[in-house]
Amino acid sequence: MYQLETEAFFDSAHFLADYFGRCENLHGHRWRIVCRIGAEALQETGSEAGMVCDFGRFKHAVRTLADSLDHTFLVQEGTLSPETITALKAEGFALTMLPFRTTAENLAAYIFRRLHEEGFTPTQVEVDETPNNRAIYQPENGKG
Repeated sequence: MYQLETEAFFDSAHFLADYFGRCENLHGHRWRIVCRIGAEALQETGSEAGMVCDFGRFKHAVRTLADSLDHTFLVQEGTLSPETITALKAEGFALTMLPFRTTAENLAAYIFRRLHEEGFTPTQVEVDETPNNRAIYQPENGKG
């Protein structure tokens, strides 16, 4: 299998509701994402002949996704009161509402699915919360 890999970074805040430890408090990370896409064979025709896909197209998709999360407050839907959401928005805070607990594991799966929806063939996504701690999402069937 051929694989391409690119990485991007974003800064955002989050907290883990119903977690009994330091991460239940609002805190931030310099998240690093490493995305891999793959193909059993290289493309044979067109401008992407001899490639899995154009690196520029792949890098753009990953960086656009990272940019959409950059400098936002990642919030699991239903964990903050509507009044808190309204107050944060009124103060000008950028919120990214997500239908899952904002763990590195769930973010890795989310990014994998988003790349798949954009027509890429992701094989693995890593999300680092810190330089020493990362989550890796790599589904067995490759479809996410």
